[in-house]
Amino acid sequence: MGSTFELQDELQALQDPSSYEIPNEHDFHDNDAAELLQRAVGSIAHSSDEITDPEIFDIFRSLLKHADAVPGPCMSKLLDSIASGFSTEIDAAVRDSQEEDQQAIMSHKTPLEMYAFLLNWFTAAADKVKSSGEGEVTPQPKARRGRGGRAGATRAPAKKPEEWTWVDQIPAALELFTKAMKLKTHRIWMTTPERDAFITCLTRPAYHIAENEQYMKAHHVKVNVYKVICVAVKHHGHALAAQINIMQALQYHEHLSEPMAECLSHLAKHFDHAQLGEEILREIAGKTFNAQDTKGPRAFSRFLVKFCEETPRSVLKQISVLLGHLDSESYPMRMAMVEVIGLLIRELSSAEDNNDATQTHKQIVGFFELLLSRTLDLSSYVRSKVLATLSRLCELRVPFPKQRLEITKHAVAMLEDKASTVRKAAVALLTKLIMTHPWGLMHGGPLNLEKWEGYYKEVKEKLEKLEDAVGKVVERGDEDEDEVKDGKEDEDDGESDEQTNDGDEEAESVANNDKRRNPANDDEMDVDAESHNAEDTMGDDEDSKTSQNRKSKKGKKSRKSVVDAVVITSEQEALAALESNEALYLRLRKKYYTEALAFIRMIEGSMEVITQLLASTNKAEVLEAMEFFRVTHVYEFDGAAVGIKRMLHLIWSKDNNQTSEDGKELKGVRSRLLECYRNLYFDPLPDMEPKQQVNRIAKNMIELTYDATLAELTSLEEMMKTMMEEDQVHHDIINKLWQVYSSTKPLPAYQRRGAIIILSMLALAKRSIVEEKVDVLLKVGLGKLGKADLMLARYTCVALHRLNGSAKKVKGSLLNKTLRLEMNNAIFRKLQEAIEHPCRSKDWFGMAEQAINTIYALGEHPGELCGRIIKNLTQRAFARRPQASQESAPVAEDPDAMDEDVQTGSASCAPASQISSTTQSAREPSGDQAAKDLGDAFQLSQLLFVVGHVAIKHIVFLELVEREWKRQKDEKDLAEKLAAGVNSPNKASKEAEELDQVAGNVEDEIGDRIAAVRETELLYGPQSLLAVYGPMLVHVCGSPHKFKNRTLRAAATLSFAKLLCVSSQFCDRHHHLLFKILETSKDPDIRGNIVIALGDVAVSFSNIIDENSNELYKGLSDDDLVVKKNTLMVLTHLILNGMIKVKGQLGEMAKCLEDEDPRISDLAKLFFTELSTKDNAIYNNLPDVISHLSTGEHGVNEEIFQSTMRYIFSFIEKEKQAENIVEKLCQRFRFSEDPRQWRDIAFCLSLLPFKSEKSVKKLIEGLQFYQDKLHEQKVFDRFAEILTKARSNKSANKPDTELDEFESILNEHRQQGEEDRAFEKRVESKKAAAKKKATRRSARKKVQEAEAETRQSHADDDDMYV
Repeated sequence: MGSTFELQDELQALQDPSSYEIPNEHDFHDNDAAELLQRAVGSIAHSSDEITDPEIFDIFRSLLKHADAVPGPCMSKLLDSIASGFSTEIDAAVRDSQEEDQQAIMSHKTPLEMYAFLLNWFTAAADKVKSSGEGEVTPQPKARRGRGGRAGATRAPAKKPEEWTWVDQIPAALELFTKAMKLKTHRIWMTTPERDAFITCLTRPAYHIAENEQYMKAHHVKVNVYKVICVAVKHHGHALAAQINIMQALQYHEHLSEPMAECLSHLAKHFDHAQLGEEILREIAGKTFNAQDTKGPRAFSRFLVKFCEETPRSVLKQISVLLGHLDSESYPMRMAMVEVIGLLIRELSSAEDNNDATQTHKQIVGFFELLLSRTLDLSSYVRSKVLATLSRLCELRVPFPKQRLEITKHAVAMLEDKASTVRKAAVALLTKLIMTHPWGLMHGGPLNLEKWEGYYKEVKEKLEKLEDAVGKVVERGDEDEDEVKDGKEDEDDGESDEQTNDGDEEAESVANNDKRRNPANDDEMDVDAESHNAEDTMGDDEDSKTSQNRKSKKGKKSRKSVVDAVVITSEQEALAALESNEALYLRLRKKYYTEALAFIRMIEGSMEVITQLLASTNKAEVLEAMEFFRVTHVYEFDGAAVGIKRMLHLIWSKDNNQTSEDGKELKGVRSRLLECYRNLYFDPLPDMEPKQQVNRIAKNMIELTYDATLAELTSLEEMMKTMMEEDQVHHDIINKLWQVYSSTKPLPAYQRRGAIIILSMLALAKRSIVEEKVDVLLKVGLGKLGKADLMLARYTCVALHRLNGSAKKVKGSLLNKTLRLEMNNAIFRKLQEAIEHPCRSKDWFGMAEQAINTIYALGEHPGELCGRIIKNLTQRAFARRPQASQESAPVAEDPDAMDEDVQTGSASCAPASQISSTTQSAREPSGDQAAKDLGDAFQLSQLLFVVGHVAIKHIVFLELVEREWKRQKDEKDLAEKLAAGVNSPNKASKEAEELDQVAGNVEDEIGDRIAAVRETELLYGPQSLLAVYGPMLVHVCGSPHKFKNRTLRAAATLSFAKLLCVSSQFCDRHHHLLFKILETSKDPDIRGNIVIALGDVAVSFSNIIDENSNELYKGLSDDDLVVKKNTLMVLTHLILNGMIKVKGQLGEMAKCLEDEDPRISDLAKLFFTELSTKDNAIYNNLPDVISHLSTGEHGVNEEIFQSTMRYIFSFIEKEKQAENIVEKLCQRFRFSEDPRQWRDIAFCLSLLPFKSEKSVKKLIEGLQFYQDKLHEQKVFDRFAEILTKARSNKSANKPDTELDEFESILNEHRQQGEEDRAFEKRVESKKAAAKKKATRRSARKKVQEAEAETRQSHADDDDMYV
């Protein structure tokens, strides 16, 4: 057998095991595998050379060929036998190779090849082996000593037969291959092909095992695979074969990317063979990757990154050829190169054995430039990777100041990237840049702009002062030289000048040394380069002057005292020292501050964009923006406060199940917000006393209310409520807040207000907070302090309102958890006093509103108390004013008055933090008018305001009464049912339906009774107090020429609008007056209030407003931003909730999409987004929108029309809708004569997707309607775009004949149209020429006639004389 076994041929034949021929093949159906194996094992155990016996070898080959039929224990025994025989043969060959007997060495060739072949085959067949035994396993006999040594010396370990698995045997098998490669192969195999065949036979199993991803997860398997490959490469010339195998592994087995990189790194580090890695890098550099191929580039990219992590120096050597992949079509390769460049920068900057620092620095600078250039990559994945790489580089200990500023600049620019992943990475990079900034050495971490500008200014002044001092001393030295006549003095001056020059040289050398020490200096910002150059030039000029003076005055004798010479010398020595040390220090500091300020200003400039990102729909982006603002707040940036306040609105976010991105769990936005606020304001600081901690937290809570808008206070309320519900507010903090509120010390008004605001917020979650302190609220907020500060009284009313609890009403539920108090309670007496207390501040209206709310929330019979209040206010308002006081009192300006020709006072603009408690009398328009006015306009305003608010609150109270009656009735019915059920169960079941029907009828009766009270009694009942004021309000609102006071008109209009919500009869009779005021009022506040009121009226009586909705849409064209915003919000609410129908006015809403103010355009976009969720709402109204915006008085310019329609058409997604729109738009061409309309219709057609054949077919069918419009260039261009779109959407297997024919028809009609137009122009020009010619002819004829008449007259004259 030995003479016929050729390893290369056998390996070739083994490529297809099923067709592999074995001379003495055994059939395991006739023969038992265990018996055959036992015979072969015995032979091998006797002597390892027995493998050359054809019969024994064929048994092994037969078992391997039919491995799928061989039980696991037999395979285990087979492996043990082959491994022990192979190991024994290797040991024998090693021993014989130490002797000089070549014949003995050569005798091992065939057995070694056979064992290697069998083991190679076993690794391929092992995966088919069954793990549990199917037959009895005979114990293996003890190995006997064969030729060449003891068998079984290094037998592969085997587990119990039942538990045999191949993965446990792999390391031992691979170690055996490694052991075989320690042989001196050149002495056994004389020819290179034979030697290569043996090495291939040993290495192929390693590559085969590596192809299995599960095997490579085991560390001991992976390490042995590396060892086999590395030994083969290092000692047996396997490099070329390894290169081919590794490249194939990367191409076809994605999981081998990182293991192969580790293998090459292992080869370079432990076997000192880096050439293979470099060769593979060069081969990868030469490959080109297609954009459509994803698997290959991804594997190679992961390989490059891992290899660069392991051996960056090898990659650095080949980087010049690898950089070509930065322009690869495949984005994974570009991403890999970005990451590789980042790793190389890290390697170069952290290397300590840099021999050539300048060259290294240049390389780093070049790599940074490459990275920053990739921020403009077409792929968002690459741009994100660049930012992530730069973020990791921020952690380097080398600061790279110039590069940091460039990185910051690019990161700020990328905040407006279209991809959310890029924006998120940009925010994360900016956060990392702040946290790792290198400007904290002198003043700590904070980066407050104002402080750093102060530092810069201070250093600049010091530097200027120093330079001025240097200049003065030099000038004085020149004067002394002019006066001195002595040569010795000149020599002393010369020596001092030389010292000064030496000092300058020393300063320069210090700077140079500094530059040499820090190579990054070359790369820093040269902000003051010009001033430095100027200073150097000035110094050179001064040096040249002094040297000339020194030369010209040599040889003269001194006449001055020696003391003066000594003083001058010492001064100039000091000057030299100062110049050399302090000036350099100050210049470096100035540069340091300049760089820091540039960084701070860029970060501050980015905050506006990041604030907008807080409203992003991408959760990860919002979380990064929140972290950015948290960090900037910690580092004391000025703009962070705006972002922190804006973050507050995220409390309304719904935390869904946590999503994961890039394998990371994302915290919910709401929970992250609470964590941020706790971290910034509420978490205790270390090393602080508990009392100080409480004071600090309470102070932070109060400060959150300063200058807060209503929206911010609402969000803050929700956050405080959540924190209280989660028991995160300590009772000591609550006590401290009460202490601030009730303090007898003269505290700032806004501080006391802030305390009660926070307490009322916390009471939403825990009613007992205010229940225990009602007496304090009445004493402080509704006592002396509250009367002086009406805002404090207002927030105290809100806190008292919390006594009612905050349980929200469940729709359809009759359960009532509210608390009601007797009307003789002290709370109501105090509230009445607060409302009736004489006051002339506008803050009274807010306080009165909250007081009435509290009365209706807590009182059992609020109508009685409010009736008394209205009567008292009526008596006060209509009481005659004393004449004497009128005449004697000077006429003072009322800030609330507004005559037609007088500018409005500034009271309405006063900040909330200031207490407005003016007691000036109402302004008189004129002396005559004052005589006519019998009452006070402001007091009448107060009365009318209370009347209106009581009316609207009484409606709500009636609804509660209705609910309470229904609840009582429900309880009564339930008790009767239970009683009936106990008495007679059968009867109860029969009467159940009747009872339900009766209960329903009773509930309807209750509802009708309450509706009748609201409709007929409140405003028209003979005993109703409010009925008195309805006509009064109509009169005041309808007589603006009589009632000119601005506050009165505002209060009257608001109350009138509230009364319209009470009764449909009153609304139907008087709603036109409200629309008239909306149309004619010059006060934007009144118009804004009316718009909101109309929304409430529409909720109550939708049919009345629906009939007059056109009037409401006029508010969208209002000049005032607030009125426009209010109108848009009200219309959005009414339309989306189906309270009014859209009747062709959607075009006015569409105009708002392109409004100059972003708040209006954002609201309009939100409206259309929500409207698109309604069934076909946008599709049904689309023709009206196009008509409205295209032509007529409402039309917009072409550019705005296109951007608006582009947005609206984005909601047309259904193919059926698109087909119908094509048909309708084509028909529009028929009735339009204006080229502008043609262009608009063609543009709208081009916005449709044309994905189906029907759309294209309908377009072609409509050719007759637009064929005569194609001569218009823009119209034709739009149809060309449609053709391109249709071709791209057409299925590949369908011909282009129809589209080509359509294109030719379009071109033909276009040409025909152009010819017709040209012909028309020619005809018109000929007509014009003919007309001109006729005009000239008629003119000539007239001239001839005139001449003839003249001649005739002359002839008549001659006849007369004759």
